[in-house]
Amino acid sequence: MPVPCRGVNPLAGPRLAPRVPPLAVDCAIAAVVLVSILLSGALGPASDAFRPTAVNVALAVTACAALVARRRAPRAVLAVTCALTVAATIHDSGARSVPVVATAVLALFTLAAYTDRPTTWRVGVLTCAGLTAVTMGYGSGPWYAQEHLAVLAWTGLAAACGDAVRSRRAYVAAVEERAVRAERTREEEARRRVAEERMRIARELHDVVAHHIALVNVQAGVAAHVMERRPDQARQALAHVREASRSALDELRATVGLLRQAGDPEAPMEPAPKLADLDHLVEGFTHAGLAVEVVRDESGAGVLPATVDLTAYRVIQESLTNVHKHAGAGARAEVRIVRDATGLEVTVEDDGTGEGRTADAVPAGGGHGLMGMRERAAALGGICHAGPRAEGGFRVFVRLPSAGYAAAGREEETA
Repeated sequence: MPVPCRGVNPLAGPRLAPRVPPLAVDCAIAAVVLVSILLSGALGPASDAFRPTAVNVALAVTACAALVARRRAPRAVLAVTCALTVAATIHDSGARSVPVVATAVLALFTLAAYTDRPTTWRVGVLTCAGLTAVTMGYGSGPWYAQEHLAVLAWTGLAAACGDAVRSRRAYVAAVEERAVRAERTREEEARRRVAEERMRIARELHDVVAHHIALVNVQAGVAAHVMERRPDQARQALAHVREASRSALDELRATVGLLRQAGDPEAPMEPAPKLADLDHLVEGFTHAGLAVEVVRDESGAGVLPATVDLTAYRVIQESLTNVHKHAGAGARAEVRIVRDATGLEVTVEDDGTGEGRTADAVPAGGGHGLMGMRERAAALGGICHAGPRAEGGFRVFVRLPSAGYAAAGREEETA
């Protein structure tokens, strides 16, 4: 089974040192174990000596060779090393210890490290009991000799250490997975916030540019038409063009100023428009030739959150801009503002006869005004309906409930 890479942070850079192949490591470990078994006769007491007979050497070499495949087939390697250990114990029945048992201990450690805990318990108990029973039955001395109990201790320790290594590896893998998931979640949240902010800025810029540029276009056309015959009226139209363009620049500067980073040169910041500035807005449309009547019913008046106030202003601004562009000559518009304890209602109606105005799309000629109004209302938990009237003209209705006030207040506090 594949071996997870331990101690690697997936968020870190590439490793500078090459990774040693596991097969090379297993070959080196097998060689070290074989040399230790062959030298055990020279290092230990004579009674514990490993007799270098052909059978003993063959058993030791075969058991150590099996260790090379211990990662790829841990169960098979454990079975082979246990069988060779039993054979060596029976062959040297007079010896107090059998060094070949070290291969079985290492194989049991590998099995516990690379399998699951239930397998470790079942196979570990069977291996410990089996090897200890064989050693007690065929070894020298009484059955309770410390050399026999050492086999039980070493095999049990191997199983416990292997299980600890497996648990540690699983813990590190889980931590790395959580780190990757958290990083991915942060990136997705950042992209979502960027998209939402982009949409908000796009709506704001559309409202500002569409309104003022429409007024500039109309007044510039009037000035060009009467320039020769009525220069006084042309100068007045040009003055309105200048005023509208200056207002557009101020609002654009205020909107773009929100995008500046800390430490950037400060830009003039104008307050966001609100319903209190509605008279100035209506005056601009009146100068452009659109008759606008404003009806207010604010019996439930109170302090509006800035986001609700701005949304209502932008809805009226966009609606009147559409009336001016699409309702036709001589159209009249009526703006009704109703406030009560449950919320705010804004209605903009006109009696124009312009063609190509639908409720499902923006008026003919392009733009995203109706879509922006719906998005603004939905962001505050409100509703927006727009469509032709049965008696002629067009109607835009927006309601921002009191729940929208609370939501807007929370957004302001968060910001």
